[in-house]
Amino acid sequence: MGRRESQLDPEAGPVQRFAHDLRLLRQEAGGVAYRAMAESAGYAAATLSEAAAGGRLPSLPVTLAYVGACGGDAAEWERRWWQASRAEAALPAADDGTLAPYRGLARFEPGDQGRFFGRDQLITDLVRLTGQHRFAGLVGTSGSGKSSLLRAGLVPALQGAPPEGRPAVIRILTPGEHPASVHAGALVPVGAESKSDTWVMVDQFEEVFTLCQDTGQRNRFIDLLLTALAPGSRLRVVIAVRADFYGRCSEHRGLADALRAANLLVGPMSPQELREAIVKPAAAGGLILERALTARVITDVVDQPGGLPLMSHALLETWRRRHARTLTLEGYEAAGGVHGSIARTAEEVYTQLSPEQAVLARRLLLRLITPGSGAQDTRRPAARAELTACSPADTTLVLDHLARARLVTLDHDSVDLAHEALITSWPRLHAWIDQNRELLSQQRQLTEAAASWDQLDRDPGALYRGSRLTRAEEAFAAEDREHLTPVERSFLTTSLDTRHREQRTAVHATRRLRTLAAVLTLLLIVAVTTAALALDERRSALTAEQQAQSNADLALDERRSALTAEQQAQSRQVAAQSTALLNTDSDLASLLAVAAYRISPTREALTSLYAAGAVPLQRRLTGHTGGAQSVSFSPDGTAVATAYKNTVRVWDAATGRTKTTLTGLGDNRISVGFRADNRALAATGNRTVKVWDVATRRVLHTLHLDTDVMSMAFSPDGTTLATIGGDGTLLLWDVDTGHTRRSPHATGTTSVAFSPDGRTLATGNDYYGDNTAQLWDTSTGHRRAVLHSPASVTSVAFSPNGRTLATGNDDGTARVWDIATRRNRATLTGYTNGVQSVAFSPDGTILATGSGHGTVQLWPLVGDHAQDAVSGLPAHPGYPIDGRVQATLTGQSGPVTSLAFSPDSRTLATGGADDTVRVWNTTRARAALPVHLSMAAWVAFAPDGRTLATGDRDGVKLWNAAARRIRATLTTDTIKASSVAISPDGTTLAVADQTSSVELWDLTTAHHARTTLNGGSDPTTSVAFSPDGSTLAVGRHDGTVQLWNLATRRAGTTVDGHVGIVESVAFSPDATTLAITGQGRSMDMATNWPLAETRLWNLGGHRTTALLKYPSLITISAAFSPDGHTVATQSSNDDTVRLWDVATGRTRATLKGHTSGVTSVAYSPDGHTLATSSWDGTVRLWDTATGYTRATLTTLSGVTSVAYSPNGRTLATSSWDGTVRLWDATLPDPAGTATQICRAINRDLTAQERSMYLPGPTPNRICPP
Repeated sequence: MGRRESQLDPEAGPVQRFAHDLRLLRQEAGGVAYRAMAESAGYAAATLSEAAAGGRLPSLPVTLAYVGACGGDAAEWERRWWQASRAEAALPAADDGTLAPYRGLARFEPGDQGRFFGRDQLITDLVRLTGQHRFAGLVGTSGSGKSSLLRAGLVPALQGAPPEGRPAVIRILTPGEHPASVHAGALVPVGAESKSDTWVMVDQFEEVFTLCQDTGQRNRFIDLLLTALAPGSRLRVVIAVRADFYGRCSEHRGLADALRAANLLVGPMSPQELREAIVKPAAAGGLILERALTARVITDVVDQPGGLPLMSHALLETWRRRHARTLTLEGYEAAGGVHGSIARTAEEVYTQLSPEQAVLARRLLLRLITPGSGAQDTRRPAARAELTACSPADTTLVLDHLARARLVTLDHDSVDLAHEALITSWPRLHAWIDQNRELLSQQRQLTEAAASWDQLDRDPGALYRGSRLTRAEEAFAAEDREHLTPVERSFLTTSLDTRHREQRTAVHATRRLRTLAAVLTLLLIVAVTTAALALDERRSALTAEQQAQSNADLALDERRSALTAEQQAQSRQVAAQSTALLNTDSDLASLLAVAAYRISPTREALTSLYAAGAVPLQRRLTGHTGGAQSVSFSPDGTAVATAYKNTVRVWDAATGRTKTTLTGLGDNRISVGFRADNRALAATGNRTVKVWDVATRRVLHTLHLDTDVMSMAFSPDGTTLATIGGDGTLLLWDVDTGHTRRSPHATGTTSVAFSPDGRTLATGNDYYGDNTAQLWDTSTGHRRAVLHSPASVTSVAFSPNGRTLATGNDDGTARVWDIATRRNRATLTGYTNGVQSVAFSPDGTILATGSGHGTVQLWPLVGDHAQDAVSGLPAHPGYPIDGRVQATLTGQSGPVTSLAFSPDSRTLATGGADDTVRVWNTTRARAALPVHLSMAAWVAFAPDGRTLATGDRDGVKLWNAAARRIRATLTTDTIKASSVAISPDGTTLAVADQTSSVELWDLTTAHHARTTLNGGSDPTTSVAFSPDGSTLAVGRHDGTVQLWNLATRRAGTTVDGHVGIVESVAFSPDATTLAITGQGRSMDMATNWPLAETRLWNLGGHRTTALLKYPSLITISAAFSPDGHTVATQSSNDDTVRLWDVATGRTRATLKGHTSGVTSVAYSPDGHTLATSSWDGTVRLWDTATGYTRATLTTLSGVTSVAYSPNGRTLATSSWDGTVRLWDATLPDPAGTATQICRAINRDLTAQERSMYLPGPTPNRICPP
């Protein structure tokens, strides 16, 4: 008798429910024994039993085998399996009672010492400082880790090694609204008999300024703290204060003196400290982090003040999405990363609330905020009684929701935001604060005044009067007071009633006096008034009419201004939501970006619109119901065929309209493909393959099989069709006759692909196979090779040159194989679900992989004419460049089971488990050739726009920019290009070669004759031609610039003034000014290193007209605007770009957006756009009039230089990885971008999406039909 199966709970989640349903299927089949099932299923009985055990979701092949053995509907169960898989993937990691290694937004407490890493040096410095001074300050930005450093750093250090060998008495407090009254007792040291110091640690000291409004209370509290400095005191005090409130500490002289003597600044963690903070907590819990995850988090956080709570929260959410014991980069990205995880968590919690609960959550969260006045907004702890008093009965439920997500912390009698990072990182909350800033200020004052009135036994003298009452009455209209607490409502009502009584009393008294006066003067008034009335009546009427019209116009203007302000606030809120959703739901995020723009074209709306417009979705094809299992481009690229169950649709690739619909295939899995001659289309169905004439829709052949057809492929010449049956059997068919040919003896296969020459056939084994890909000779049917993989092979594809095979695998990887050597040359990782589909672009520059969780990744490949970036030898075409993803395409709601490139490689169609086929533009994902052996540092266009020069330590290369091919390589024994420039007439190339000379190359001759300018002993660093080409400016390592007369080849003026390297030189367009950038005479006090500066040198007067200084150590380049009025500068260790007025030397604008040092700047020829490059791997195109980022171009590594072509249509970039790229520099306009998005997504917001994301009245349609 078989062992009794464990009981299942179908309500316990998707896995248990799926296992329960499998058991029901087996019972309906008569309770067939697992041993009997194994004989027909091809799997061991133990495997089939485990499939219905409920421990984990079985694989799809095992599921289908189980269902087949029980006589179930395979298609129905495949659909149910995908549904369960998606439901399981949507769940966070199971809560197995394991302590999370990260604290999220919550601070570290003394008991968390075992999870607190990366601050060893700072703890040592703090212990030393507090040991030497009885009063010390800890200063840092919000989120720098001050609270955690006190609690999990200093406290355990004092407890582990107490000063003077005696146990330390430690008290931790936060000031609150009444610090002196509440904490006076805590500031009294323990009795003298203990001989131990009492340590008082005041966290969030800034509350004495934000929450305590009573100056007397504040000063008494500070005076109590400063008693630690009295002779013989047994009190030691450490305060932690936010850096933006450090200046306010000077308001108390004693506090200022104490902090001047002893303070410690908490700065950002170093990369090594971040590594410890990331890796060690996980290691202590027996967890593993992917290396790529660690590197990504460090890159996202390093040098970012206030980034630690964001990092901790992102890592906590990554842990919740862990795969077994491993924290993955995919889980991190799914959580939203450092910059998006808080917003994503908060949005998930908020959207799960009912509409009533959402309104309540908004009120509760705003009560936990103190709006800043000249400083950042801060959190405000509130008593539970205050929150429950002003809200409905389900306040506790909403607070529990927020607390479980660690957005708020709950004590027994108080509620607080988990961290102030929530204010800055959650766009919705930030928008709420901005929309209600004045009201929040009024409410905080009302709360304080009402509490004081209540504590004074409701003394009438403490009520609001005068202008304060008027402002409160306007802010809290009678119909809008339900969010006030009973005490606040009572206080306001009593104040208004008291004012009304006092006004009535005053009116009565005044009325009696006026009555007497009126009687005495009535006759005189009547006489005089009667005479004047007739004359004034007409004038008064006219004046009143004019005043009424003026008032009406003013009221209309005010209503318009109010409406505009409201629309702008709504636009910013919707734009913030679009930004938060872009990486997870690009369709919805794009529509919200259009909505924000339609509501009001604010800066935030335009930014989100351009970001959405950069998503390369070209079109959504909708029409299938249930999925799109297969997609195929016609050989001429004019049509796309898609298939699901009984239907094949043929779409016009240009318009997205349906051209033809073919039916009659049955309900099983369908595969579709075009023949090479473009005249025939084949599709699989129930045990058949039908071949249609595309033009007439007439069936040419029907091929009959013994089993359902799982997959098929045409040979390159279109004469042979390969099919995979449901039993894994491979057959080859003669398309013209409909008869089978000699077929390889392949079993257990599920995917098939022909090599480009048609001589080799690749098959992948998945459902019933042995984790291999096999290569077959199509002429003999013999097997040529077996490629062994550690997991099932779900899909196969040949590269266009036939030298490489890509396989998709069920373990979440794609593998790239060398056909000649049979070796696995690259393994592409990053998925937790299996890779369901693979495809090479026809030009061989991209490998696309489709995953089981709905994403497509594009991997750049080495091209046929490339050189290896390390060895300089010819690279193997088809191999990934460094295994890095160039682009990730999101939007499919289920597995991506099919991929197809257009013949020109510019378009990719994707299909899968949802009912939408997506067509993507892949042109921006195309990698340039790696043309330099080392970093490509400089690029420069010739005036004709046809020649591009690139330079680095391995020499200079000249490109044909149109053909994108190298024309010539200029090298000598010494050339190591640090700067290149082409003369205005295009005849001469100047190269600063890091020796003491400059090389001039003749570009008009085929052999490129070379001459050398020698004029100094220090290495040359930079070169620039004057606008007329007569002068060459040469910067040197010694801080000088030489001006060479190119006609005589002699050095003229030498400009001196920098103490160190001259990084760049640039002429103004009118040739009157030279911008010289390098190390100046000012020093950085922390490093004792010269600060960078740009000197504007008047060439006619030989004098400095302006000295542009800024707090940075390295500045690489400067660029003049075409009109010469502005000069742009940047720094490689600063993420900002500064625009300066050339005439005054003052800063015009500061552009922020890059996340790492900026390496180069270049103006477009029309001056409307500024291009900037950065080590963060991006190029930003800025609108110089508004300072908006119009477009962001993303590369694989740090970008070192940018240059515009003379017509401004092309932008050239060079990168750290040795590649040079040419980009289309045409910028989108807002209206065109909105139209493009609407055309691509091909739908409008649903009623539910409008209700959830749009704040008020909006256009009826975001995307007009």
